[in-house]
Amino acid sequence: MKLLPFNDFDLKTPRILEALNKASRSLVELKGFSNSISNKHILINAITINEAKDSSEIKNIVTTHDSIYKVLTESGYKDESAK
Repeated sequence: MKLLPFNDFDLKTPRILEALNKASRSLVELKGFSNSISNKHILINAITINEAKDSSEIKNIVTTHDSIYKVLTESGYKDESAK
């Protein structure tokens, strides 16, 4: 296993440790919210759908969240941009 070349960097700076602490608190908060949701896959699906929509815009394919959700939930709904 090859280690990343971080030997020359001090990763325990106050700025990095503060950012790590903030990220850790945010993850704990998200975990708490996710425990109150009956279907936790909704969170993951929302992230995936946002990523797909944003990457489609790079390819000049413009769609809306509404179209994407309709394609996923309604049989017979056709929208090529939300494919």
